[in-house]
Amino acid sequence: MQSLVYFVVVVEGDFEFLRSQAMFEVITSEASYLKSLTVAVSNFLGPRELAMTLHSMERHTLFSNLLEVRDVSESFLLDLEQRLEESLLMTDLSDLVLKHSEAFRRVYIPYVTNQIYQEALAQRLLRENVKFVTVVRRLEEQPVCQRQPLKSFLVLPFQRITRLKNVLENILKLSDPESPVIPSLKQAIRAVGEIVSECNDNVKRMKQTEELVLLEQQTVFRKVKSIPLITRGRCLVRQWELLQVIVEEASGGSRIKITMKPVQLHLFNDLLLISGKKEEGRFSVLDYAQTSSVTAERLTAKSLGLPSETFLLHLTENHAGSARALILQAHSKEEKEQWIAAISPPDSEAEHNIELPEGRAVKTSPIEELELQNAEVSLVEAMD
Repeated sequence: MQSLVYFVVVVEGDFEFLRSQAMFEVITSEASYLKSLTVAVSNFLGPRELAMTLHSMERHTLFSNLLEVRDVSESFLLDLEQRLEESLLMTDLSDLVLKHSEAFRRVYIPYVTNQIYQEALAQRLLRENVKFVTVVRRLEEQPVCQRQPLKSFLVLPFQRITRLKNVLENILKLSDPESPVIPSLKQAIRAVGEIVSECNDNVKRMKQTEELVLLEQQTVFRKVKSIPLITRGRCLVRQWELLQVIVEEASGGSRIKITMKPVQLHLFNDLLLISGKKEEGRFSVLDYAQTSSVTAERLTAKSLGLPSETFLLHLTENHAGSARALILQAHSKEEKEQWIAAISPPDSEAEHNIELPEGRAVKTSPIEELELQNAEVSLVEAMD
């Protein structure tokens, strides 16, 4: 028994053996993956009773090109198994990965790109389509599913292409740097990595587009000229509700009136949107400007006793072609710094002081007005 243990330790310490194990993992994991895909196709995509609960477009969105993904996996596994039959101690699989890389790209990228719609549809169907839920639950209880829900089968393709890249990278780590297969292995890793990256990029773009669609539905341009929010290349960077404190000189010139109201900022990569408080589920746009015409700077306003969370927002050219300046307060110092960094590069920042004539009293009203105290002032709009 001791000699057997010693033999295992010695063999497993050999990098060539570990490398062969890693290549064997490519085959075993692909076989397991194909088995699960086959269950998804035969148990969910195939049955007419489930198809009868869906419209044709819903069925296409839910399953996408899953059948093609299954076929590509089957073809890849056949080549892998043939290589294994040639030698149990395989020396290379990278050529097979490269052979199938174009097929991977053809099926995985559209499937993964569709996943944002797939997930949204699945959630809606589970909420609203009783017939769908009834049939799906019964199909999920079949022994072949091993108590796995439909969702777990639908996410398999992206998990697989990502895992394949990781396993190939592990094989590279276990390979002799002088091995003649290294260039081919690196090329295979690069090919699969590009597919994974493109999948990630497409998913990100689709989510950004969904955000824009939703925001456009929630936005109205009652007081300013309307502009389209859904534009190629546009994405939402930050959004948050801040407070606006408007400083006005009261009659007689001896008092200052301070009023406060919430404002919503939507910062895109090319546009800043300033809106009023959300009412009836919609934002009413008050102003907007191209980000090239917007800067954010740290601010000190000692006479007003502004808290440290305030910063100055400059619109050198707003929707009407005019300049505008606002003092905004974030909810925390950290959030303030995040807004400044998002709007303006660090080297463009400056610190400003705003002084009001001394000796003036503050007149406040009980609604949406604020006593002029350090902890309470939130936002001041500079008056022209």
